[in-house]
Amino acid sequence: MVRSVPIQDTGRRVPTVWGNVPQRNKNFTGREGLLTELRAQITSDTRDITAVLPHALQGLGGVGKTHLAIEYAHRFQTDYDLVWWVPADQPSLVRSTLAALAPRLGLADAAPLRVDDAVALVLDALRRGEPYRRWLLIFDNAEQPELIRPSIPQGPGHIIVTSRNRSWLSHVDTIEVNVFDRRESLEFLRRRVPAISAPDADELAEALGDLPLALEQAGALQSETGMGAQEYLELLRNAGGRLLAENSAADYSRPVAAAWSLSVNRLQEQAPFALELLRRCAFFGPEPISMEMLDRGKYILKSEFGIAMQDRLLVSRAIRELGRYALARIDTNNRTLQVHRLVQKLIRDDLPAEDQRRVRDEVHQLLVGADPGDADDEENWAQFGRLLPHIVPSEVHQAQDPPSRQLIEHIVRYLYQTGDFTTGLVEADRALASWIADSGDNDPDVLVLRGIKADILWALGRYREAYDLRRPTLEAIIEVLGADHEETLIILNGHGADLRARGEFDAARELDENSLARHRTVFGEETRATQNAANNLAVDYSLTSAYARALAADERNLAERRALHGRDDAQWVVHAMAALARDLRQAGQYLEGRKLAEQAYLIYRDMVQRRVLPVEHPHVLLQFKELSVARRKAGDFTAALELAQEVHSRYTNSRQYGSEHPDTLAAGINLGNAQRVAGDPEEATIRIEKTVRRYRDVLGPDHPYTYGCALNLALVHRQLGQVEEAESLLIASLAGLETRLGADHHYTLTCLANLATARSALGRPDEALKMGEAALARFRELIGPDHPHTLVCATNVALDLGAVGRVEEGRTLTEDTMRRYRRVLGENHPDVQAGLRGERLDFDFEPPPL
Repeated sequence: MVRSVPIQDTGRRVPTVWGNVPQRNKNFTGREGLLTELRAQITSDTRDITAVLPHALQGLGGVGKTHLAIEYAHRFQTDYDLVWWVPADQPSLVRSTLAALAPRLGLADAAPLRVDDAVALVLDALRRGEPYRRWLLIFDNAEQPELIRPSIPQGPGHIIVTSRNRSWLSHVDTIEVNVFDRRESLEFLRRRVPAISAPDADELAEALGDLPLALEQAGALQSETGMGAQEYLELLRNAGGRLLAENSAADYSRPVAAAWSLSVNRLQEQAPFALELLRRCAFFGPEPISMEMLDRGKYILKSEFGIAMQDRLLVSRAIRELGRYALARIDTNNRTLQVHRLVQKLIRDDLPAEDQRRVRDEVHQLLVGADPGDADDEENWAQFGRLLPHIVPSEVHQAQDPPSRQLIEHIVRYLYQTGDFTTGLVEADRALASWIADSGDNDPDVLVLRGIKADILWALGRYREAYDLRRPTLEAIIEVLGADHEETLIILNGHGADLRARGEFDAARELDENSLARHRTVFGEETRATQNAANNLAVDYSLTSAYARALAADERNLAERRALHGRDDAQWVVHAMAALARDLRQAGQYLEGRKLAEQAYLIYRDMVQRRVLPVEHPHVLLQFKELSVARRKAGDFTAALELAQEVHSRYTNSRQYGSEHPDTLAAGINLGNAQRVAGDPEEATIRIEKTVRRYRDVLGPDHPYTYGCALNLALVHRQLGQVEEAESLLIASLAGLETRLGADHHYTLTCLANLATARSALGRPDEALKMGEAALARFRELIGPDHPHTLVCATNVALDLGAVGRVEEGRTLTEDTMRRYRRVLGENHPDVQAGLRGERLDFDFEPPPL
């Protein structure tokens, strides 16, 4: 159809010639960026009639290339005298449509022209810009550049080509049209189906891969029939091929299935190996597939397809054909290809069940062949990241062969190591359900994966669930594989963490001492597994007040990890560095501990910026919190508070942590302590009260950390003049700590010293002195005479000596204590200055990582 558009009374200029342009899509959504880019490219062209080039809109079938061109034509029609639409899927149609333009250009005389003659005249008139210099021609669906190019005019006008064929990229300026972004999908669905809910719209967009044609088809069906989104999704799952082959949308020429069926049929005829390659790609995920992974098929697969993969020329031609027919997006820079999820579904559904099983099995072999192995090694994480999107769609978790199961174990371990605990737990449960059904509860692969799942539960702060899963798993794997099997020892190592989380510090130390000796025998000295076991034993030492032993163990561990990895910015090296910084602080070397903590913090920040680790990785957040503690202990209260606020916010706003996670609670205690020393006891009281209540709920009322954190609450109560409440808290905590940890544990002595201060504030200096002297003697023996906690206690005891009339003893103790304090922390440390002013000093409690 050809028509001229009359001049409107609005005063806006419209084209004199307007031919074949489809009606504007009233539901056209988004694409503003693409329209802007297309307009900028077109208008930047020179008007040299010899230099005009077409501008191609290239992309998968159904992404809306045609509708983008239609929108451009309508939106910018006032800039043209002539707009002509050319269906270009067949060369004969191109020429006949161009020939029909001849009369509109005043080129037809009384005698009808042959098509070839008319086309020649039209091309020449457009080249010369007579009678119209401002013209726009749109060649829609031009799939064969070599056949279309002779019919594309030169001249001062503009040309737009829409095509699925990537070969246009080498001929003209090309804009790649992709699927909608999610915002555009949701906007489109709200416009097309106004009653749809936001969650349903999001689920529908995800299931349809944000493909505009599929969204229009789904919206039309719902709008016309009243079908709900969930009913449509159910049909898509169970009868997707039939659903996508029906109900062509009003604004599109064909339904989704037909948009690709012609290309697939041509592929079958012209490049059957390309179709075989596409069928394998259909069983991967809809994310990019590494060509390197596919290339391994020539070594791994023994089938006809695997043998054919050895022909590099054949493979290159197949990939080119997939791009030509827009059945895959080819990224030559990253060497990947990507197939839309709906194309994958249609390809899969078109195969008989037996062929599906055979092809899926080959995809499993390709995925196994790409397994990099050790998930603890960060050098392998990029490869695991490329594998991850294909694990669930390929259903490799259902495979029963050992290599496929080992791949799943590695993937789940990778998710654990990179801090994606939520996804890791989902994938572990998915695989376990299948494996247990196939192999039973005591299958070795089941037991190994259960051990990894217990690690994830522990990392999520679900300590009781981790303990309840790991303990029977440990018993079973000892029975199945033996007590000294490598997998048994890894699970044993995790059981020590379970005991620590239960507050059974002595039992954990005993277990981990035995575990480390067995690790050294089985794995050897200089292996990551042995180093992990050594790290855990150092944690046990610190939790049982053996700070010197913890420090020595972590110094050795850091040296061994550096030797193994060869650099400080390896994940496990900086983790050991952070542990050593904590040991230095707990051993009383506050200034040295802060210096090393700052160094570890900077390395972690750099790793986050380089995207080696996410900012919410547990090691990163832990070091943020630990540095805040180190700054406060070193006397830098302002910097400590600033970092405490940042890290607490990150914990509470994280989807994996939230307000109830034990690490969030530790960050909350740190924030409360930082607020207290910064001079905000009221805000500190609110923060600490809330956190102590949560500790009772999460870890239990008799956990050592619950009692320990109550010391901090007692401090702020006393500062606010609520001394009796402080005393009651300390009495209860002291009894609990003595029961759980013993009278000579550091935490118990800290509580005893704080209770002495409360008694002094209540006007009972004799009782305060008795408690303080008992605590001081045990502090000196346990952590040494120069530890800041010993010096805090000595400072307070000196004041109590003076209060009971033993002034000279008090003065002598004060002089000795201040001399030690200056040597340990320096003249300007706030505690030193407070001690010189004759003020009492406080002990706070920081729950260490378990």
